[in-house]
Amino acid sequence: MSTVLVVVVIVVILVLATAAIVLARRAKERRRVERERLAEQADSHRDEAQTRAAKATALAEEKQAKEAEAAEEAKVAAQHARLATEHRERAEQLTDESEGDAARAERERERARRHGQQAAEIEEEL
Repeated sequence: MSTVLVVVVIVVILVLATAAIVLARRAKERRRVERERLAEQADSHRDEAQTRAAKATALAEEKQAKEAEAAEEAKVAAQHARLATEHRERAEQLTDESEGDAARAERERERARRHGQQAAEIEEEL
């Protein structure tokens, strides 16, 4: 019986060794697959990071361009405000001059009436 027992023990050891080898190979394959999956995930995240970084750079450039445009528009607006103030002052000056001219014109009309009356009186005397 000892020979049979030795053979059974050897067979059991071989089966266990074979099972251990198969299990080790499967575990190794699972780890390889998991590493590949994680590497693909990392690559995907790197690609996304590069895409987002490029978009952030483009947006920053767009922001700078808009800030420059806004500064230019503010400069133009300030210039227009200055011109509007100058035109308003000139319009007020012209209005004042116009009112003065209207008063002088009225005085001249009055003088013309007086001279017309004097001329009429002189003609009556003739």
